[in-house]
Amino acid sequence: MRVGLYPGTFDPITIGHIDIIRRASALVDKLVIGVAINRDKGPLFPLEERVAMIEAECAKLSEETGTEIIAHPFENLLIDCARDVGAQIIVRGLRAVADFEYEFQMVGMNRALDSSIETVFLMAEARHQAIASKLVKEIARLDGDVSKFVTPLVKDKLMERLGKTG
Repeated sequence: MRVGLYPGTFDPITIGHIDIIRRASALVDKLVIGVAINRDKGPLFPLEERVAMIEAECAKLSEETGTEIIAHPFENLLIDCARDVGAQIIVRGLRAVADFEYEFQMVGMNRALDSSIETVFLMAEARHQAIASKLVKEIARLDGDVSKFVTPLVKDKLMERLGKTG
């Protein structure tokens, strides 16, 4: 069984993330969405809500693709998480050159820690390249419309979390 790990904070999950998940599902039999418990980033959503949003969005994708997709919180090294879930590949989405520079460095470190786990990069679709959770949260905070960037479920949760309507 081919197992992939797609890690991130997913605070919140965006349509860009969902696109990468859909495309990564074609590469593996099981896709684990590694939800990072990164306290340094100070997430807007608590872990339980991020996991619940991922599970809700990925249930549909799992049915459509026939790939098992599960959410798995983690707080250890990414390479250790990959070992924990039995992943042979780590899936990373790239939006721009700046992403590549950071990811290139991470791949080198991860390969040094465990050369048996490959990293696969998926380029974001052109229409999703500007989407970043950080920017989505900022747009929502400033009363902008985020419906182009997140699903209706996530938009509702985001508005509720920020104490806003619409």
